[in-house]
Amino acid sequence: MAFFNAFKTLSPQEVQDLAGRDAIHLVDVREAHEWNEGHIPGAVHRPLSELSAWAGDLPKDRPVVFYCLSGGRSGQALSRCKSAGHPVEGHMGGGISAWRMQGLPVTRD
Repeated sequence: MAFFNAFKTLSPQEVQDLAGRDAIHLVDVREAHEWNEGHIPGAVHRPLSELSAWAGDLPKDRPVVFYCLSGGRSGQALSRCKSAGHPVEGHMGGGISAWRMQGLPVTRD
């Protein structure tokens, strides 16, 4: 996947396509109360506030993409993980707010 060669901001549609093909590991970095209000199907929850506890467990077999509410925290997670040498590739621009504006599915499972 050539577009993962450097830091990448993905659109909600790109994330939906890649996640639907299991081509990325999608990580929601919002806090628990935000996750409980709804998240992208197939995402895993890893709060930014606990990044040091989980960053070393990121998978190395497929690109990691972060998202949050609007893109700020996912950008922070990306920057901090890259600086520490963890295998991350990009984040979803506009966060779940942009995802919802596109009418894409949200779950509360």
